[in-house]
Amino acid sequence: MTQIPKVAVIGSGYWGKNLVRTFGELGALRWVCDTREEALADVASRFEVKTTTRLEETLGDKEVKAVAIAAPAAQHYDLTRECLLAGKDVYVEKPMALKVREGRELADMARRRERILMVGHILEYHPAILELKRMIREGELGNIQYIYSSRLNLGKLRTEENILWSFAPHDISAILFLLNEAPKRIATHGGSYLNQRLADTTLTTCEFQSGVMAHIFVSWLHPFKEQKLAIVGGRRMAVFDDTQAERKLVLYSHRIDWIDRAPVAQKDAGQVVQLPAHEPLRLECEHFLECLATRRRPRTDAESGVRVLQVLEACEQSLLAQGRPVDLSGAASFTPRYEAHSTAVIDEGCKIGDGTVIWHFSHVMSGASVGKTCNFGQNVVISPGVVIGDNVKIQNNVSVYTGVELEDDVFCGPSMVFTNVINPRSHVSRKHEYRRTLVRRGASIGANATIVCGVTLGKYCFIGAGAVVTRDVPDYALMTGVPAKQTGWVCNCGNRLPSSPSPVCSACRRQYLISGGTCKESETVGIEVTSGVMITNVPERLPISGA
Repeated sequence: MTQIPKVAVIGSGYWGKNLVRTFGELGALRWVCDTREEALADVASRFEVKTTTRLEETLGDKEVKAVAIAAPAAQHYDLTRECLLAGKDVYVEKPMALKVREGRELADMARRRERILMVGHILEYHPAILELKRMIREGELGNIQYIYSSRLNLGKLRTEENILWSFAPHDISAILFLLNEAPKRIATHGGSYLNQRLADTTLTTCEFQSGVMAHIFVSWLHPFKEQKLAIVGGRRMAVFDDTQAERKLVLYSHRIDWIDRAPVAQKDAGQVVQLPAHEPLRLECEHFLECLATRRRPRTDAESGVRVLQVLEACEQSLLAQGRPVDLSGAASFTPRYEAHSTAVIDEGCKIGDGTVIWHFSHVMSGASVGKTCNFGQNVVISPGVVIGDNVKIQNNVSVYTGVELEDDVFCGPSMVFTNVINPRSHVSRKHEYRRTLVRRGASIGANATIVCGVTLGKYCFIGAGAVVTRDVPDYALMTGVPAKQTGWVCNCGNRLPSSPSPVCSACRRQYLISGGTCKESETVGIEVTSGVMITNVPERLPISGA
């Protein structure tokens, strides 16, 4: 990153002070906002940063690109909404809200406003969890049968939310991440000992469609601290103990022998897995800053935050019903519903959003992430690691290779080509040399066009049929020829803009400002067309086919 985006941290208390420290160390901290003057004085004594008790003061600073929220959970929804309305990207600590409908509202708002909304599910950035994810993906543990997690301590006691909403989001997010599926049935039992309105301890049982069972035990009224996650596989068992320094992740090759027709456990001493010495919070904050700079969707995005809220809400319903199970198997939002032709190949380990349609002979490979309401034509290949946003249309005979990311609303015409290596040779392996290609929101790529790897196509740009793109393309630019050169500007709606410093689209009446080789949509509304006025200028037809 050439310039580090500036961040304001809202709340510098129990956990917020860690965000202040981390963003400060990364050179991204600009403001700290807190209602407590003594907390701000402490921050000012340790960091060269602006402090305030007024949120509007931080939101009014144009240098602040994003806000990190570490206020009490009951304030997360209101603060996130206010920051999104102010045009800021947002990192919000778990849980993102205390109601599913509020979480969905925030996710929809971020999508409409093209803002990044990331949820602080820190375990998904922990080296131990990432290593467990790799082991599960590559089959080293065998078929997963059972998961148990415990998060126990004496305090910190909350008055806004119960133990379930305070402690359990960590383990729920980690289990959903590891299994890549949501539970079909949930039952939660708990007890309220200090405050009859708030549960102090809960035990949740989750049943998954794959047959995996998971138990989640949380308590802030416990005589000792414990943070463990155990995974029982058909081949090996793994225990992640976050309180340990040297034995944080241990593998056990226990086995069961049948002697005289009775099962006998043969225990293994355990093998310590060496992990990189990376602080999870720093990895999480670095990922957020990278997403700000590249506009890439965060790993723990708003949709993943909503999925955790759905599980929490089901746990709460079961808890209030004295442990009666809550059936989630019919919830469309849990298991993405997409349509795939019988000849299509969908590998395990890929992610496909609701409403996506995949046609004949296409292949979505393990590790690919596809958004909602996409449409893939015949013979489309989506490679491992590819990230595709919502409402992306990919026409026949297109391969999207590793290293390519397509944001929302991208159109790829028939037989267009992505590359991921600049100098391919059949006899030379260059997988480690893959170059990243980013296609920004709303861009259109014409039939038979070629996009050479390592470039960025700006939002709503238009690549003509047969063009060969070898360099970055500005937002709204029209590119044609071999090699592709800019031959004009294109409106958000896809029509060519007239030649003018402040053109108005004759089709949708959007107005733009063109200056210094850039094109931006103006905040000024275009000229209204009144009755009795006939528009005779027809937009120039663009060189694209397959739309």
